[in-house]
Amino acid sequence: MGMTMTQKIIADHVGADSVKAGELVEARLDLCMSNDITSPVSADIFEQAGFEKVFDKDRVAIILDHYTPCKDIESARLSKRAREFAAKQELTHFYDTGNVGIEHALVPEKGLAAPGEIIIGADSHTCTYGALGAFSTGVGSTDLAASWASGQTWFKVPAAIKVVLTGKPSRWITGKDVILHLIGEIGVDGALYKSIEFAGPGVSELDMDDRFTISNMAIEADGKNGIFPVDEKTLEYIKGRVDRLYKVYEADPDAEYERVVEIDLSKLKNTVSMPSLPSNTRTVDEVKGTHIDQVVIGSCTNGRMKDMRIAAEILNGRKVAPEIRVNIVPATQDIYLQCIDEGIMEVFVKAGCAVNTPSCGPCMGGHMGVMCEGERTISTTNRNFVGRMGHVDSEIILASPAVAAASAVAGHVAGPCDVM
Repeated sequence: MGMTMTQKIIADHVGADSVKAGELVEARLDLCMSNDITSPVSADIFEQAGFEKVFDKDRVAIILDHYTPCKDIESARLSKRAREFAAKQELTHFYDTGNVGIEHALVPEKGLAAPGEIIIGADSHTCTYGALGAFSTGVGSTDLAASWASGQTWFKVPAAIKVVLTGKPSRWITGKDVILHLIGEIGVDGALYKSIEFAGPGVSELDMDDRFTISNMAIEADGKNGIFPVDEKTLEYIKGRVDRLYKVYEADPDAEYERVVEIDLSKLKNTVSMPSLPSNTRTVDEVKGTHIDQVVIGSCTNGRMKDMRIAAEILNGRKVAPEIRVNIVPATQDIYLQCIDEGIMEVFVKAGCAVNTPSCGPCMGGHMGVMCEGERTISTTNRNFVGRMGHVDSEIILASPAVAAASAVAGHVAGPCDVM
């Protein structure tokens, strides 16, 4: 029996001819990543264990993105601990306020992820880099600390689900609609510890920003990772970013999958996840008119340039409804600058939006968009769990940038065609 993409990557990093689903292996790592919440925990464990030096200062990245600019004394203390550890270890890839970005947008942007690599991060949405044909997955801070020392970690080789994409998406349908539709179909535990492997002619209809969004939310179906085949769009994206050797892997024709799911992109409609699970999906038409108080456009899921452009196209020449507050969060400094260069920032400000520095803040209820009881946000983030963005009696609706921007103008849940 052949191997999936993920299994082939793991086999090469183990030094084996093949691996099988369920097998326990120890694999070498190409990058270990952490942030301002998880780095201090890993640093404490690393030093308490008696380790002195990370295995490779070029392959450990620390990105201070969750609570920065620091919102309170404790977040400042966490950032200081991470800052001091990065300096002591002389890390090549350390990103702090002013040059930071949301980690899962910054890592690909800086060329720290490449096809065929194994990347772990002390953050569950590390699966984002599967968009580049890498095996990337989240780990705990203890595992990360051990990996800092050894350059290796253990995995149970995942079984796989194959998602075959066909057709061409219609206007306003993006990667967010694709992944919300998939999660709605298979459930929040439908891919438990499995690799979600995307294939089919529809893959070529998705640009890289769409693929990053889809891979990012593989974890919301309990996936171990989400991975796309490497094609011309992938290679064009990494051109000028990745300056090291990398290897492209393809699934064997006889690779074994536990399940095959088919999605015709041409039939998808704008989709949202209603509170309080990503799998609680509805089409926008089914929930149009639902009350909202706030809109968030940004995050590691949908804060990239395509997302900013879509939101700006809908908001251009229009005003945010008077009872709605809107937070825009470009995912990186480069995206922020590009928004300025393209006049997108002016569109946002004139429409009545608050534009914030790159940060995870609103997504996990850290800062810049925390809700009190009884409030509801429509957000382009990745989780709508109870209390995720503030009070336990607040609610989150997950949506694409197009739906979020249209809802901001309409003053309630709405689709782009309702306001354009």
